[in-house]
Amino acid sequence: MPFEDDLGAALRQAGDGFTADRHALVNAGEERGRRLVARRRAAVVGGSVLALALTATAGAYAGGLLGGAGGADGVAVAAAPTQDGGSGTDGAPDAGAGNPRVGSGAVTGEQMITHLKAALAGGQLTAATGRGTDSDTGPAASGVYDDGKGKAAVGVALSRVDPDGSHAGQLTQCGDKNLQGYDDCRTEKLPDGSKLLIHKGYEYADRRVDTKCWRAVLVTPQGFMVAVSEWNSPAEKGAGITRPDPPLGSEQLKALATSPAWLTALNDLPAAEREPVRQGGESGAALKDRNAGDALESLLAPFGIPIASKGGQEEYGYAVLDDGKGKSLVQLNVSKGESTSGFAGADVTVLSDGTRVKVTQGPGEKGRGVAQWTVATLRENGVRVTVSAFNAANQSGAATREMPALTLDQLKQIALAPGWNRDRN
Repeated sequence: MPFEDDLGAALRQAGDGFTADRHALVNAGEERGRRLVARRRAAVVGGSVLALALTATAGAYAGGLLGGAGGADGVAVAAAPTQDGGSGTDGAPDAGAGNPRVGSGAVTGEQMITHLKAALAGGQLTAATGRGTDSDTGPAASGVYDDGKGKAAVGVALSRVDPDGSHAGQLTQCGDKNLQGYDDCRTEKLPDGSKLLIHKGYEYADRRVDTKCWRAVLVTPQGFMVAVSEWNSPAEKGAGITRPDPPLGSEQLKALATSPAWLTALNDLPAAEREPVRQGGESGAALKDRNAGDALESLLAPFGIPIASKGGQEEYGYAVLDDGKGKSLVQLNVSKGESTSGFAGADVTVLSDGTRVKVTQGPGEKGRGVAQWTVATLRENGVRVTVSAFNAANQSGAATREMPALTLDQLKQIALAPGWNRDRN
């Protein structure tokens, strides 16, 4: 059971809360690919709020959680890292010009497996696989754990993030329960300033299979992350449920995420690059300078429909509207690219300023009976703005009303707002 598959499924599960503009995603990838590659290891560990809940951190050293003596398997633990986590002049270790996000290989894949087995005392770990710190996808270990009560897939992955960046914050935030449909989620702040997320949800947001997926994420002040993930099945998908719940409870997930066994590997990883400072919800900021979640909230305000929940980051934002007639999800996607893909044909209108507009109405892609209305726009400067409304609070759930809360004209007002006309970096 390759751990990459586990992480990929987690990413897909997190994505169930959103409907992304596919063409916008492609263009955004072209435009921002070079910048994102610097953070790809963190994305592999969990590129979204839910998937990133796979990660936890060893920066709890100062609070005693990661003790300084040694790991449970007797392997010596490295000294506590410096606050900036690095030894170079720029705050990051010199990892060489070839791949600055890869460690020296001080910890092998076999050692990662050994650490995981030791941390899971009281049961057996079989079908184990591991990656060392010299892997370009980051150190990890996974296997099938059997405590005598049913086999269960369990895995851990390590990475580093900017501890002050939005990415780290998202890792330890509980997502919108209306969109993600989890059973329980909580965030705990540890004595040393580290944050720990415990998330108990399902492999599929629409519950088409009742496979449970529980995760722990710890992010420390040093930027260490340790990702723990477990299922109540010997595989994340394609295998029968073997037990009512995954084997590790909240306290056991916490103990595994904060185990000192991961310190050596985490210390071998270079510090993450600092994230650029992003504009927040300042009322004076142009739409193109604000993250999509804040922009959507401001654009919805004139309609006077109460917002039950909201969220977003950079190019993606959402809001769940509640006018008393049933909740309705609205999503905004913003990106920039050179391609005009998807904006050719008789169903595309070209405005006087060159902006192309495409309106679609049809069934949603996930939930039963869910309708999706979308207005997609492409300006001559390459900025794409796509806004979609649903007749459901959650794309994976059932319809809550006959039509979305917003009309097509209101969706057009959002997508064609003048603030999008400026270049978006």
